[in-house]
Amino acid sequence: MSSAAPDHPSTDPARIGPEPGLPLIRQNIALQQNSLPPPENNGKRLLNGGGVGFSVQSLAHMNYVEIPSRLGSPSIESLESRSRQRKWPISYGAVSSLALTCDALAILLIGNLSGYLYSWYAITLSDGALHYVGSSGMVAALFVCVMKAQDLYDPSELLNFKTQIIRTVATWFSVFLFLSGAAFALKVGAEFSRIAISTFALLGLVSLISQRLFYKWLLRRGLAKSKFAGRTAVLITDEISAGSETLVPTLLKHSFRLERRFVLPTNDNDHPDIESFTARIADYVRGTDIDEVILGINADRWSDLSRLLSGLRLLPLPVSLVPVGAAADILKRPTRILGDSICVELHHGPLRPFERGIKRTIDLCIAMAGLTLLIPLLLAVALIIKLDSPGPVLFRQTRCGFNGRKFRIFKFRTMSVMEDGPSICQAATNDARLTGVGAWLRRTSIDELPQLFNVLAGTMSLVGPRPHALAHDNQFAKLVGKYAFRHHVKPGLTGWAQVNGHRGPTPTADDVQRRVELDLWYIDNWSLRLDISIIARTFIEVFRGRNAY
Repeated sequence: MSSAAPDHPSTDPARIGPEPGLPLIRQNIALQQNSLPPPENNGKRLLNGGGVGFSVQSLAHMNYVEIPSRLGSPSIESLESRSRQRKWPISYGAVSSLALTCDALAILLIGNLSGYLYSWYAITLSDGALHYVGSSGMVAALFVCVMKAQDLYDPSELLNFKTQIIRTVATWFSVFLFLSGAAFALKVGAEFSRIAISTFALLGLVSLISQRLFYKWLLRRGLAKSKFAGRTAVLITDEISAGSETLVPTLLKHSFRLERRFVLPTNDNDHPDIESFTARIADYVRGTDIDEVILGINADRWSDLSRLLSGLRLLPLPVSLVPVGAAADILKRPTRILGDSICVELHHGPLRPFERGIKRTIDLCIAMAGLTLLIPLLLAVALIIKLDSPGPVLFRQTRCGFNGRKFRIFKFRTMSVMEDGPSICQAATNDARLTGVGAWLRRTSIDELPQLFNVLAGTMSLVGPRPHALAHDNQFAKLVGKYAFRHHVKPGLTGWAQVNGHRGPTPTADDVQRRVELDLWYIDNWSLRLDISIIARTFIEVFRGRNAY
């Protein structure tokens, strides 16, 4: 950081840190004085750094930036010190292109190497090996295109190693399945060796996963040490806006070089002198090597912002807005296009359409397979119930499902009563209402198997919060404030609460509270792996027989 005094007297209120001995970014300068011509650009920086700019198109993805807080975060002085260190010859934004290129080159190299090694091993001419050049190129092109379409090369996504592994494996095998089907349809599969293709698939996947470890290390180290090369920028902030002061450490961390910081005049007067303010900035920037102008201004001052932007259009530089205040929260949320309008999703459902589709597909497959395999058992149980006691085989009761929709649940009848009214007594140990085979059916959970028909009908899912009788729903909703949140997903044959020992009746308010907590945790943390785990643990829980009566 240069400490040389400028040729002109230090009277420019827009300049950060003109006075010796004061931290550059910690001075709050009011812009109420006349500006002076910009100092001669002699290659020295008031604040060194590096990084990548945030364009207007990427404002919604600012949530991945780790903004230092006042407590327990690097100080601005330490960030400035890091910014003076030697930089890598790559910017933060260029990591995306680097990762895409490395993936493509690795796939091409491994694909060709697998083909040539097999050709050498099989002692054949290299004409056959030439097929692997084209196939490797197709695999590389398809893979990087699909990954790019999912935004998986964005630096924020490359830091999410778990998501990277899952999506990389899924995309890799999907590409191979697609090309295998194409080769079969075109009758060219005989020209490729299964050994070479298998080697290509295995080594390629290992290489891609290893590269994701490298990308994660590169980004973490580059951000922590401010190693990325970056753009030179001028920062314009609104001091009255909450969050504007965090922009400086954020930009430094992402390796911007901040030449100066300007503070937008306040609205003390009805008409702040925006034109004069803009002219100062233009005079300073013109003739320098500044790459970008960054605005950190509250959207509440949109009229002033529009006037400022109108003046800045005179400069041949990109102008980026990093929203602060309420606008920042809004733009972090998912958006979609509705004609000429933009729709912001303020609250999303527990499961997105793709996730609901996966869950429904699994429900249908397992329910149909289960009913097909269990037909002999279901018929035998129906016959035993009919011979054991008078009454219908199936017990039907109204329950509350997804979004509060009522449906009729099916169970094998285990009691001598068919209660479905405003007052229902929960089952208890040695309940006198149980039939001869009812206790056994409930202990083994065989009485729940007819709910596979509910799963097929779409009123229930295999996994989800267990539905209660309407009388109990009304009672429990008064005990637990968030009880209705259980209806954000379809009820299930089994659930997270059941495999964690909360199966059967809920005689106390604490039992209801704990079950609801577990159900809500499941809704908030749903995943396909979690559903499979719950289904597997359900069989263990049935054999244990906890609270089954």
